[in-house]
Amino acid sequence: MVEPIIKMPKKSVKERQQQVLEVLLTLLNSEDGMQRVTTVRLAEAVGVSEGALYRYYPSKTKMFEALLDNIESALISQIKAVTHREEATLTRIKVILYTILEFARKNPGVTRILTGHALMFEEDILKMRVSKFFDGLELQFANILQMRKVREGKAFEQDIRLLSAFLVTFCEGQFQRLVRSHFRYDQFQHFEKQWLLIKPIFE
Repeated sequence: MVEPIIKMPKKSVKERQQQVLEVLLTLLNSEDGMQRVTTVRLAEAVGVSEGALYRYYPSKTKMFEALLDNIESALISQIKAVTHREEATLTRIKVILYTILEFARKNPGVTRILTGHALMFEEDILKMRVSKFFDGLELQFANILQMRKVREGKAFEQDIRLLSAFLVTFCEGQFQRLVRSHFRYDQFQHFEKQWLLIKPIFE
């Protein structure tokens, strides 16, 4: 008896695009993630020709831009989840900082992108996109701090823009240290002590 040949359904363009991004992130997450990811290397990892790769994205820059959009959406979703779960502003800030650092630790490729290490040989427009990401993160912090007066009846004495910029700078510094230590640095070992230094600024 001849076994029937079952044809697997072809993946849609959207599914292929998602696959490309997942493979790109996997390459950046690997131990040699500091090496440049060429389209040849990426196509081989995806299992398609280099020409086919460009049917899903017109350029490698567009791939990175789409990946950054996904990163931003994922992180903002986590931040919003914290704001819905936690009531006190200080607790929100602490938990969000911890969440961001945990996100960075679990996703080396993402952190390499956000520190610019994975973009050293890429288009300058991607560096601008990373800058926009941090501007968005700063805005998230600013909104949370702004709501303190409404929720708790207590405004901050310091300029909220400066406070938000400080929190983003703290995150960026932790990202850089993770990359510099090849993700061997355990930022959580010192987080509680660091928070004791940060907390008085916001009280």
